[in-house]
Amino acid sequence: MSGAGSGLSVNSRLTVSLGRIFSRFRWRISFTLTLVLIESIVEILYPLFIGIAINNLLENRYEGLLYLLALGLTSVVIGSARRFYDTRIYSGIYRRIAAEMVIREQTLGTAVSRISARASLATEVVEFLENSMPQVIGSIVGLLGVLIIIGTLNVEVFVACLGLLTLVAIIYRLTGKLNYRLNAGYNEELEQQVQVIDAGNTSKLHEHFKRLMTWNIKLSDLEVVNFFFLWLAVVALFVYTPFSAVNSDVVNYGLVFSLLMYVFDYIDKATQLPLFVQQIIRLKEISSRIS
Repeated sequence: MSGAGSGLSVNSRLTVSLGRIFSRFRWRISFTLTLVLIESIVEILYPLFIGIAINNLLENRYEGLLYLLALGLTSVVIGSARRFYDTRIYSGIYRRIAAEMVIREQTLGTAVSRISARASLATEVVEFLENSMPQVIGSIVGLLGVLIIIGTLNVEVFVACLGLLTLVAIIYRLTGKLNYRLNAGYNEELEQQVQVIDAGNTSKLHEHFKRLMTWNIKLSDLEVVNFFFLWLAVVALFVYTPFSAVNSDVVNYGLVFSLLMYVFDYIDKATQLPLFVQQIIRLKEISSRIS
């Protein structure tokens, strides 16, 4: 554990949030996030290096393939090292946070069923850091890097990509508060689960799972609405990109291929952002609930 957190008492560790966890374990987490950043930058270069390799092969040259091989090996080594380290650092973080939370709740006289439910919710916060945060950073770095490269290849496609990103921001700006309320209702019902099961009342058990799935359906319906409008824009970008590419001044086949790959990569990362936004909204509600 980092020195910043070693002198804290249990009572001063009541906030279980992404920001608080990072503050306590900032050096360890910063190291693994640095590896994620390097890994993301390396991945951005793949389409460009593939385009260079294609041009070299058309000229009966093989330097591009060697560059692509070197890039691939670098990506494999960094990605493997980061994943090896991640498992150990985040397992240690969860062990400390979960133990502290249980001790605190026991001191406050909280029911065992509620303590168990909140320990499970705390797991989601740490799992987000381990499993989703690298994807979030990769998507953000990828979006920015890919946008810059697309801008150098085709300005019209660059503007269209910006339009897609703007639409994502507008959608989740409009639905963020509703998403939070739905997650609050779901988590409130989930906290009652152990108590309901322990009571052994069949009728209440059915009612509990009915309410739980009702909240789940409402969350899913909101996601479907967001998905519909987002993918209308994605389809438009899919159609516009090849049209713009073949009608531009770019006659280099390798660069045209790279442009198409970058747009596909951009769309993949842009459509992942809503999932991360939903996770962050859920974690914000969980943090307020268990802190």
